Amino acid sequence: MKKSVKRIGSHFFSLVWTGVRRNYDNLDDNIAKHLGESEPNSPVEIHLSRMLSEVFKRHTRDEADRLFIVGTKSTTPSLLKVSSRPVTPWFFTRVFLVLAISFVMLVALLFVFKSNKVIPGIIFIGSLAVPFSLMMMFFEINVYQNISVRQTMVIFLVGGILSLIVTMTFYLILPIRTEVSIESALIVGVVEELAKCVVIILFINTYKANYIFNGVLIGAAIGAGFSVFESSGYVSEYGLVTIFTRSFQAIGTHAIWAAVIGGAVILGKVRKKPFTVRDFFTKPKFFIFFLVTVCLHTFWDWDIPNTGIGVSLLQEFIDIVIGWFLIFVMIDAGLREVKTLQGQQIIIHRSKQKKIVNKR
Repeated sequence: MKKSVKRIGSHFFSLVWTGVRRNYDNLDDNIAKHLGESEPNSPVEIHLSRMLSEVFKRHTRDEADRLFIVGTKSTTPSLLKVSSRPVTPWFFTRVFLVLAISFVMLVALLFVFKSNKVIPGIIFIGSLAVPFSLMMMFFEINVYQNISVRQTMVIFLVGGILSLIVTMTFYLILPIRTEVSIESALIVGVVEELAKCVVIILFINTYKANYIFNGVLIGAAIGAGFSVFESSGYVSEYGLVTIFTRSFQAIGTHAIWAAVIGGAVILGKVRKKPFTVRDFFTKPKFFIFFLVTVCLHTFWDWDIPNTGIGVSLLQEFIDIVIGWFLIFVMIDAGLREVKTLQGQQIIIHRSKQKKIVNKR
């Protein structure tokens, strides 16, 4: 029995990993044949391990400013000029640092000077710090640079609130119980991920987004908005201490899950066409990622009977690891999409071996 379960699990993760890396049914093969300034045999290397290599380096103000001058007709690069190098976001850590310092200063005002007037600020900054920083990371990762800061903020605010409205609408329809059972956790997971998915699809179709990195950014912005407003709301129910836990737990929750769904929507839809209701039920490359996010959400919310804080922390750790694994899958798929559209060659590094896949 154990061998059978292990075999099924191994097959599942193999399907997730290879399915995204090998299948490009949603790409127009004719584009790959006609694009690309480099030689057709010029190799492209993908090293996801370099992702954080720029974080601890010094960067100028001009470098930071250039990150935000994107998304307009005059600043959106053509597909030929889209960066094909491994993504190396760094500015998001500066955003987090500023928000974290602000949070600490507000907490100091509360406990040192006994100023209750700073409580709203603590709630807002505490809820904002991690989700907003993650959104900025995905903004940097969007190598197509075709979504502006203004559009991102609209998605963050409007999309985040709209996803909460859709969630509450679903809650009126479905029977939600307050008990901490696996059934209730599953219903919450389905409702909230489906609500975010509906809003993500709405924005992807409205913006006519066609690239994986676009979907990931749109999803992350909506998930970040959802996370900020939800965490702020929990304070009124469970007290101010809630913000000290939920603020940093956000590293592996709504923003990450929604980013995965956003990338999956792009993987599932027909290129240059909107995502349809039929795509939702008939595209395995979308549906499998959606189901995984529902499972992750369910596992996060489920209080396993007769267990303590140690098991709960282990659940969260497992959730975060799997969630970020899926993010790296999406980043890998997004980089390969660029190579495919540019008609370049991809080299996969596996320990001491190099497997070459020619895109012809």
